[in-house]
Amino acid sequence: MKKIIIAIDGYSSCGKSTLARQLARELHYTYLDSGAMYRAITLYLIREKISPEDEKAVEQALRQITLSFVPDPAGGTAHMCLNGEDVEHPIRDMEVAGKVSAVAAIGAVRRFAVAQQQRMGRDKGIVMDGRDIGTVVFPDAELKLFMTADPEVRALRRYKELKAKNLSVTLEAVRENLRQRDHLDETRAISPLRKAPDAVVLDNSHMTAAEQLVFALNQVAEKCPAVGGL
Repeated sequence: MKKIIIAIDGYSSCGKSTLARQLARELHYTYLDSGAMYRAITLYLIREKISPEDEKAVEQALRQITLSFVPDPAGGTAHMCLNGEDVEHPIRDMEVAGKVSAVAAIGAVRRFAVAQQQRMGRDKGIVMDGRDIGTVVFPDAELKLFMTADPEVRALRRYKELKAKNLSVTLEAVRENLRQRDHLDETRAISPLRKAPDAVVLDNSHMTAAEQLVFALNQVAEKCPAVGGL
């Protein structure tokens, strides 16, 4: 049965990871969270007190970093591991969120992460979400989705997600964090956030998770009718 690569790009807090997980589950594919890789690198730099502006130190640090995905003991989505440590929870805090875009804009970091992502996708049968998956990592992906949503909707989603984890944060702080991340993602010199010419836009401002999954599965069936699992 034919397997493909599904690339999902878009803005922060648009539900890319949620949709990617849903698709992977429905199609019996592997879900790879590219954002978790950049967050793990950022966490390492924070712990080692390395500034993203010190690119030489960052390059040296990358030689000390091993990233991997390991199964969730509870049976959920695979967890991000940094040098053998499960860091799925610490990579989601606001300090990492506030610095990850700057780290991800560093050429050496992107080359390091992209090489690993492409290796993981050699056998296809994967769903990967991020900022440059359909434009840089897998430009030949059979299906590309570009997700967007109203900025206020995105801010509220992110705020509720953080509050559910009992993290102390204000809605205004979340709005500002998303605004800064959008600017950095769109204006960075290397692999800026762009919609691939052949990507399908998915604006989920007023869609439920179930509705966006139906939309995406319809795209899979339309573009890749030989794919099983629908």
